[in-house]
Amino acid sequence: MAKSKFRSLRRSTSKAKATSRPAAQADVLERIASALERLSPQRKALPDLSAADAFVWYPDGRLAPVPRVNRVEMSLLKGIDRVRDVLVENTERFVKGLPANNALLWGARGMGKSSLVKAAHAGVNAAFARNSKNGPLKLIEIHREDIDSLPALMALTRGSSHRFIVFCDDLSFDAEDTTYKSLKAVLEGGIEGRPDNVIFYATSNRRHLMSRDMMENERSTAINPGETVEEKVSLSDRFGLWLGFHRCSQDEYLAMVDGYVAHYKIPAGGESLHREALEWSTTRGSRSGRVAWQFVQDLAGRLGVALKN
Repeated sequence: MAKSKFRSLRRSTSKAKATSRPAAQADVLERIASALERLSPQRKALPDLSAADAFVWYPDGRLAPVPRVNRVEMSLLKGIDRVRDVLVENTERFVKGLPANNALLWGARGMGKSSLVKAAHAGVNAAFARNSKNGPLKLIEIHREDIDSLPALMALTRGSSHRFIVFCDDLSFDAEDTTYKSLKAVLEGGIEGRPDNVIFYATSNRRHLMSRDMMENERSTAINPGETVEEKVSLSDRFGLWLGFHRCSQDEYLAMVDGYVAHYKIPAGGESLHREALEWSTTRGSRSGRVAWQFVQDLAGRLGVALKN
């Protein structure tokens, strides 16, 4: 009789274990699924794009609105008439849904490369983009050190009805930096390619985005130096527009100064103004739009004039 009771107890215990095993397995699977969901990157949603016309991209997936963009009026950009017209026309075609090129603005420092990008964005919006069916053209600035997050930004903007200029100021790459490969894939050559509603504008002091020393080092150490240098140079080829900015002449520099003085209604002019402006440029060792603006800031400060648009 004792044996019969033992067999009955063993059978009830086995049934209890069999019943509890699926529940335990389901609980374990549920915990694993929850952990994977926490670890997997979540697809970010576009913010409220009506908050501003310009944004700054951060690699954690945020687009921070910029309520007031630090811009220079298009009429104040002197000595760059040809490149100005080319970039504005390219931007207008892009807004209209026509073919347009990525643009690399390269050349002398302080000659208005980044100012032209921001002025073109504002000018095209003021002309017609703001009233288009897709709404205003949006400007997104991505910092140089965040270029490796560019594919995530492209994925975020791909499904939007808006059109975007993605802008990187002072783009260049150092010897050990390989993030340029991500940029190459996004601009041209990747499986998805650049979204139709995105165009990429960049400024750089270098035409090929790499220093000459880097290229010479690559030649001296590579087994096939030509192929290695071609890989580096091919990044610039992804930009359909190469817009060169060169040092301005003395007359162009003085025209920049006169334009700023007239725009801000500074009580100065004539030969004395030009003499002071030339002396200022001599102490700086260069003539450029940036030097002209710095002189005008100093002049306005001395005369007690507030620089307000």
